[in-house]
Amino acid sequence: MKRRWVMIISLCSFFLGASGVYACFTWFFPIGGVNDAKVQLEGENPLPNLEKVSEAYQLIQKLYVEEVDEKNLIQGAIQGMVGTLKDPYSVYMDEATAEKFDESLDSSFDGIGAQIAIQDGKLVIISPIKNSPAEKAGLKAKDQIIKIEGESVEGLDLYQASKRIRGKKGTVVKLEIIRSGLPKPMTIEITRDEVPLLTVFSEVKESSGEKIGYIEITSFARDTAKDFSTELKHLEEQDIAGLIIDVRGNPGGMLTSVEGILLELATGAKPYIQIEERSGKKSTYFSELKEEKPYPITVLIDEGSASASEILAAALQEINGYSLIGKRTFGKGTVQQALPLEGGGNIKLTMAKWLTPDGNWIHGKGIAPTIDVRQPAYYYSHALQLEEPLVLDMNNENVKIAQELLQGLGYGPGRTDGYFDKQTENAVRAFQSMEKLPITGQVNEETAVKLDEKIEELVQNEKNDLQLQVALKTILQ
Repeated sequence: MKRRWVMIISLCSFFLGASGVYACFTWFFPIGGVNDAKVQLEGENPLPNLEKVSEAYQLIQKLYVEEVDEKNLIQGAIQGMVGTLKDPYSVYMDEATAEKFDESLDSSFDGIGAQIAIQDGKLVIISPIKNSPAEKAGLKAKDQIIKIEGESVEGLDLYQASKRIRGKKGTVVKLEIIRSGLPKPMTIEITRDEVPLLTVFSEVKESSGEKIGYIEITSFARDTAKDFSTELKHLEEQDIAGLIIDVRGNPGGMLTSVEGILLELATGAKPYIQIEERSGKKSTYFSELKEEKPYPITVLIDEGSASASEILAAALQEINGYSLIGKRTFGKGTVQQALPLEGGGNIKLTMAKWLTPDGNWIHGKGIAPTIDVRQPAYYYSHALQLEEPLVLDMNNENVKIAQELLQGLGYGPGRTDGYFDKQTENAVRAFQSMEKLPITGQVNEETAVKLDEKIEELVQNEKNDLQLQVALKTILQ
């Protein structure tokens, strides 16, 4: 293994916890470096055009109609320079934000439990954390946040957005989102709560009379690699014939954690990751593993698999040839370094790209599965949020959602275009009868809640998880 120090690299976006940006995970690489950069800067002459900045500062301080805080002016100037990069992952952090950035990842935190990023200038959800308030409230990967508490997010960077979403356990935040498939925005209210960060879950499943190990990794936290190794050992003691690694909805995390897992699974035939600097110089990192596991491995991926999850998936596919099953991943392929400023705070700057073993840059593109499998339609259904009961002859988005839910449950509304016709009413009556609700043929709040509950039961039943079922059927072929 090559040495790993000097440069602190961040590979994921931001968890939305009580303190805003709760954790951005790191790895150390021998490229660039804070000290080297500092020496170089000290030897350079100030740019002549900085005189304009100084002049503008003095004019504002002396002549602006109101008194201006000196610190705010300086921070604004720095933010302006960083903003011209048009890179959502390069940001200026003041002292308070930088302190939160440097906090170690704990076993839990208060917040909504989601991770955000900026893509094409839009604030989007990478993925909600498993069993988090965000997941329970119905946030999904690729949801675009347009308002927080009724205020537009336009012009906000990731840190500013996270500050607006943060809050104490038990408080509520209201997000207005745009979701693919919906013609207009929807509002989701989320009650902040403690978000546990247990990241590794395992069990033995059966397929064709064989035992198949299954390990779900929900994020790559500090102890994830150690927990993965422990759980894998327990599975191997049960004589498994194959292994499924599930990183669907996993937004990434500590690269040291994914590295620890790859050193146990990926051979050294190719580098498990390559880091490319601005100059084009590449640093490669290899596993010392000589032989693969004596059983096949498959990785489950989806739109919420990002960053470290993509590193894992790409390495296992391009080095070992293991199958990737599911949908194309999120696409986060840059690395950042937090550079401290002498006056306090720091600039987190994108300084390199990470490449797959074969040298592919997946940023903005994601990783395509080797077996493309879409989940049943009800996996992508939206929660009903009623302002009034849905009745005969209504025609709106909520009717369309109710029809999709009824169809997913097998009640045959006959159409899913948003028009509440007689057949839709009959389907509602049948559902109400089966669930022992008042039979009105109208979708009121009670019926809407029960529809959501029954859909959630379908989603939680692994027999309906087509991606998992395909993995179980094909892993031994």
